[in-house]
Amino acid sequence: MAQKIFTRHGRGPLLTPKDLPIEVDAVFNPGVAEVDGEVVLLLRIEDRTGISQIRVARSANGVDNWKIADKPLLEPDLPEFPFEEWGCEDARVTRTGPREWVIAYTAYSRYGPAVALATTSDFDSVTRLGVMLPPTNKDAAVFPQAFDGTQILLHRPVTGGQEHIWYACSSAGFSYWSQPGVLLADRGGPWWDGLRIGVGAPPIRTAEGWLLIYHGVKDMAGRPVYRLGLALLERDNPRRAIARASQWVFAPEADWEQRGLIPNVVYTCGALVRGDEVWMYYGAADTVIGLARATLSDLLAFVREHNFLDRVGPEKGTGP
Repeated sequence: MAQKIFTRHGRGPLLTPKDLPIEVDAVFNPGVAEVDGEVVLLLRIEDRTGISQIRVARSANGVDNWKIADKPLLEPDLPEFPFEEWGCEDARVTRTGPREWVIAYTAYSRYGPAVALATTSDFDSVTRLGVMLPPTNKDAAVFPQAFDGTQILLHRPVTGGQEHIWYACSSAGFSYWSQPGVLLADRGGPWWDGLRIGVGAPPIRTAEGWLLIYHGVKDMAGRPVYRLGLALLERDNPRRAIARASQWVFAPEADWEQRGLIPNVVYTCGALVRGDEVWMYYGAADTVIGLARATLSDLLAFVREHNFLDRVGPEKGTGP
């Protein structure tokens, strides 16, 4: 039997639509931060119009007794931000200072999904920076530090019908992004990540490099199956992948991951490192939220043991 790297918390979802103070269709794909001893989730909530908003939930232990905000943190109600008219989706949170976090999220409109950024100091309010990368683009995350004065953003544009993980760079804060390149490509064919891939949780700093949890999609009998995999990026230049696991590390296996609005989906936007444990919060079947835990040492061992790059050499298109 294959080794289980991640262990699910409990026997069911962590949060469901019934846990929300408003009537909603789904709650899923949360970003996560740890603030003043509390775990803060940025919930993606889809109401019965079909439009998504981002709302904050707080818990002292990161497991239960969630206090959900009375109003959204990000919602498509501002006329000066027309590229959010159809929703704010899939927030990924990066701490960039003692009291500063950058939120990368998908701004969805009639023109398609685009990458937008906002900043916050308290998760009670945000300062929108606006759309950074135009449609069609999503799955963005910012690194928590600069590299020789350069900020790096990971994202997933659609280019020629292909959906790979790219990077972009900025030497002027978070508002001007250029110098793009491909970080990881989908593997094509029958691979578990052969159809398309995208960033999961923001990269995790380790002594061996930046651990990236990413999602991969395979088409099975005309239906997509979303699983999660691992890659390791160079510590001082994360535009280069130094390891990438050939096998997926987490897949939809529980009933509530296989059945829902979009069956057979596990999709993460955020993970916390707590001691040697990684707490990964994830959306299941685009309907509910789950929590799974793994040790950081096991995740690093997994990506080393199953390193695809040992067999095929560096990724084609890997950065400088």
